[in-house]
Amino acid sequence: MPFGEVVCGSPGSGKSTYCYGKYQLFTALNRPIAIVNLDPANDNIPYPCAVDISSLITLEDVMQEHGLGPNGGMLYCMEYLEANYDWLEDRLKELGNDTYVLFDLPGQVELSTNHDSVKNIVHKLAKSGYRLAAVHLCDAHYVTDASKYVSMLMLSLRAMLHLELPHINVLSKVDLITQYGDLDFNLDFYTEVQDLSYLENTLSSVTPRYAALNMAICSLIEDFGLVGFETLAVEDKESMLHLMRVIDKATGCVFVPPADASAPPGVVNANAPPSQRPNVDALFSSAAGPIKGPRSDVRDVQERWVDAREEWDAWEKAQWRKEGQLVQEEAQKRKIRERSAGGGT
Repeated sequence: MPFGEVVCGSPGSGKSTYCYGKYQLFTALNRPIAIVNLDPANDNIPYPCAVDISSLITLEDVMQEHGLGPNGGMLYCMEYLEANYDWLEDRLKELGNDTYVLFDLPGQVELSTNHDSVKNIVHKLAKSGYRLAAVHLCDAHYVTDASKYVSMLMLSLRAMLHLELPHINVLSKVDLITQYGDLDFNLDFYTEVQDLSYLENTLSSVTPRYAALNMAICSLIEDFGLVGFETLAVEDKESMLHLMRVIDKATGCVFVPPADASAPPGVVNANAPPSQRPNVDALFSSAAGPIKGPRSDVRDVQERWVDAREEWDAWEKAQWRKEGQLVQEEAQKRKIRERSAGGGT
């Protein structure tokens, strides 16, 4: 049963960067992964692309042939892909069932909130056996403005209701959030979507004419009670690992380590055969255990990127320097052993 993600979000939210970062992470973890580019207007793809929609149709050709604009042409491309789903299905079969697949969607938000083609394609993938989660990326700088934050909540809620998938909303580029101003509240207020009535003063001062409308929208979001956010800094390994664990838990994906892998410390079934220990531990830790890690608590994220960023940057640089020195020392010891072995023969 293949697993994967449908990566969506507005233009500039970091979808392609996230896909490339996840490709690098999975490659380092020896997890098979493939990326499917479903954006017919994406000419500069930063990641190795296993399947590219431009082999089937391109936005430029559609605009020239049918006289459509960029948005209309994008909708046409998605409808064309839906009508030719067999093309996509044949290429996905070549990837195998063990490959984790990322579907990189275009940035037009109407594709994941209103238009039916992407939704129908996702449902066809589910019928083919794919276990997918929607990963909706939102630029973190929106939380620095109350009105933009509320609009982001509405967009996220609409995408959740439309795609009908296990859904993870993500505040991307959280490492750049301080460049756009100070936060009115702690970061957990925004990630957990706490009492939105606290935004009333800010919203009313900006647009007093629409005060009642603003609060009605906030009440609608709270009534659904569905929206929440994870955080992401693509260049931070711990942040990527945490998001990977969240998505794996949402889809039910358990990556089984090799049979000869040692059991983590503290495992209850330590007396089980070696071939079973890592598998059982991975299953229950993913399905029932809490998600642990340096970026699992949003308070730690705020400390890392907002409250004490300079101190953390200095500490990480010192750690990288130590790691580099250890690698150099190990390389020198290896050369000495090789010379000694060569001299002995």
